[in-house]
Amino acid sequence: MTQNTPPGDRIAKVIARAGLASRREAEQMIARGRVSVNGKKIDSPALNVTTSDKVVVDGKPVGAPDAPRLWLYHKPVGLVTTTKDEQGRPTIYDKLPEDMPRVMSVGRLDLNSEGLLLLTNDGGVKRKLELPSTGWLRKYRVRVKGHVREDILEPLRKGLVVDGERFQPMTVTLDRQQGANAWLTIGLREGKNREVRRALADIGLTVNRLIRLSYGPFQLADLKPGAVEELRRKVVRDQLGLEMAEDPKAAPARTRKRRQVRR
Repeated sequence: MTQNTPPGDRIAKVIARAGLASRREAEQMIARGRVSVNGKKIDSPALNVTTSDKVVVDGKPVGAPDAPRLWLYHKPVGLVTTTKDEQGRPTIYDKLPEDMPRVMSVGRLDLNSEGLLLLTNDGGVKRKLELPSTGWLRKYRVRVKGHVREDILEPLRKGLVVDGERFQPMTVTLDRQQGANAWLTIGLREGKNREVRRALADIGLTVNRLIRLSYGPFQLADLKPGAVEELRRKVVRDQLGLEMAEDPKAAPARTRKRRQVRR
């Protein structure tokens, strides 16, 4: 007996590709009754739709998906990487340029961390970049309190278990001792929640500054705090292995838009 796969794509994927939400967020929107297909409200994401179906979210039709786009953002200290914060703290979305489309962050940087954060308009790109199987190196510049010796850092290089969670081996370089602080460069490939801070705390070191320098092939370089730079479409296509049709709304391949956050 054979089973035929329904034509089209899953409804949550369609909503994500339209830049309205991540797939997980789209599934939550569906569960809350915010999505209808062909005039009928749905409550389950187990549905495939095609271009002939009319998908509506919060009363507004979902258009054709935009071409996948990717931005580099230099996140400053003091912003949380969420759309809303229960404690009322400012978020990265409060500070992005007003003409930015709806974007999602690839992973997170916590309130007191700074540096490179990738932003995308495409839920599929977000998911692909966050998959552990991608194995891209994330590199951090870290300042810790105290005098550091090479032997103290060995557990990081070998891998360790913190609160029952296994952290894979990291690349760690002791750059210099500067007074009561030391600077390290740390590379890791998993990026678990607060992994660098937790791992360093486990070996007795307190982080007092953490800057993400790179995420895979994407570099912070000289991007100023608060600035946003859109990557060329060819770079996005080549690095992510995407097949992308020409989109007149997307930035031309030769441009590199760099904008400063509004103050």
